[in-house]
Amino acid sequence: MWDMEAAPVAPCTSADPCGTDWLGLGMLVVLVLTLYWVWRQPRLALAGLGAVLTGFAVDGGFTAAFSEPSALAFLVAAGFTAAGLVHRLAVAVRQRALALEAAGPAAQPLPAAARTFRRGRFSFGLAALLLAVAGFGYWQVQQVVDAYEERAAGATELSGRVTALKEDDGIGILKVEADGRTYRFETAFPEDFPVDSRVDIVVDGDWAALVAEPYDAFGWELLVLVGSVAGLAFLANGVDGRTRSQRLRRGPLPVLHVLLRGGHDDDVRTWVFAADDPEGLRPILHFHSLYAFEDEDGNGDGDGRDADDGPAAVELGKVTEVLRGEDPPPPLREAVLYGVPYAGAEVVFVARDDADDAEVSVECSVTAVKPAVPRLVERGPQRRKRMNPRRSVDEIAAGMTPTAGPRAWTAHGFSRAVGLGLLLVQGGGIWVTLDEGPSWTWLWLAVGLPWLVTAVATALTWRITADRDGLWVTGAWRVRRVPWNVITSVRHSDDGIRVGRAEDSPVELSPTGWAWLERRLGREPHAGRAVEEVQVLLLRPELRPLEEAPTGRQGVPVGPPLVALSVLWGVAVLLLL
Repeated sequence: MWDMEAAPVAPCTSADPCGTDWLGLGMLVVLVLTLYWVWRQPRLALAGLGAVLTGFAVDGGFTAAFSEPSALAFLVAAGFTAAGLVHRLAVAVRQRALALEAAGPAAQPLPAAARTFRRGRFSFGLAALLLAVAGFGYWQVQQVVDAYEERAAGATELSGRVTALKEDDGIGILKVEADGRTYRFETAFPEDFPVDSRVDIVVDGDWAALVAEPYDAFGWELLVLVGSVAGLAFLANGVDGRTRSQRLRRGPLPVLHVLLRGGHDDDVRTWVFAADDPEGLRPILHFHSLYAFEDEDGNGDGDGRDADDGPAAVELGKVTEVLRGEDPPPPLREAVLYGVPYAGAEVVFVARDDADDAEVSVECSVTAVKPAVPRLVERGPQRRKRMNPRRSVDEIAAGMTPTAGPRAWTAHGFSRAVGLGLLLVQGGGIWVTLDEGPSWTWLWLAVGLPWLVTAVATALTWRITADRDGLWVTGAWRVRRVPWNVITSVRHSDDGIRVGRAEDSPVELSPTGWAWLERRLGREPHAGRAVEEVQVLLLRPELRPLEEAPTGRQGVPVGPPLVALSVLWGVAVLLLL
């Protein structure tokens, strides 16, 4: 970014007008993709880095490095990145050799369910959609170019003098006098047209354009950039996943006896441990996985077989443990790992979902295998447990006294700060979108505004009221009643509160604060404390309020008034333009 900012920009002239620069846009696409591939695809990142350095050399970057600090810094950064990529690939080769040595010479065919597992379909679908969006943006740019060229071909060419230059809301405005008339033009580069300089223009009736800056297609070019980067990224991910999956099915594979643990809390990864680590003290690698089935009923017998043996009691006990804050991590399971585990590999494992299951299930990795480096493990459940120790139900209940009147938990300082911040984003977004007049950008407003209104209204005024018979949950649009006897869980995660209901969809409030910042400032998240106290009321009926909450204490949703306020703001913006 520093090098691009410091690099000189060729001025816009009549001989060399500032139009579309597809070669430069393509190099920018490669550069952004390379930054992403450094994280996900080391081999592709090396190829992208080579293409970027080639373009850098063609533009004279290597020569400029002797005199420009920004160009030299770019070369140093590129060299450091290349060295890191080569190191990662070399380490992966050594990891593969060690895994093969540990597995020994024995090899086994892949389970039948894994041989029919297909990777990449979702990525290919998204890639096709995003590349189509990029193609639509390219077509729109060409429409702008063709419209200008068609009109300019029949227009009158004049030479004028710049009489004034000013800025209006950050946009340069040129006043050009030509053929006895004064014309006004918007320019992105006012420094290229000093006062009293001569410029060429084309005029056709009331329409006029600068020859040096004939049109503005920046919005469509930005759409091409975003669509191309995202589409090619998903396409590369899909091809890589499909290639690794096919390589895995070519023949017999080395197998390893391992222990594994599924995700816990908000961690949905599969963690693999060595077979001689029964305590699960040192995870070796992790990845995301999905079940693979030979048929639609491949795992259908495991849930209904013991229906008469009291599974409801087991589930109720599990819910109680979760509500008490005593939910232990899933137990370690024995598994057979197919494939060679190393950074970037694809693997399959066979394991029982539960120790009591008679049948095993097959799961295939859907992300590349990654080593469990210590810093990553520290960011996992163990670190969360240390930073936010869960208090027991008895400890929380000791600080709560029975009350006759309803208990209420409402939006606090951090939640309202988040709401006000989103409200500013909403107001600014309406202003910026409407400022350009009717255009396709209004579609973004139609898509994003409902979400913003919901988030703002929730963050500013969410409320949970507990009374004798249950909870009143006030969100953005309505107040919902949740009786005590249908509540199955109450959770706080991802800056939101989720109240689970039996045989019905959960009631959710989001956002309810900014838990990350609250913890960094040494404070307990307000929404988290509210959830803990609601959990205590769920488990200890004797602490529940004795009265029913009157209408005035049930909360009032502010989504509808906020919609009216947004409409009034939009009308005001249009009237001010």
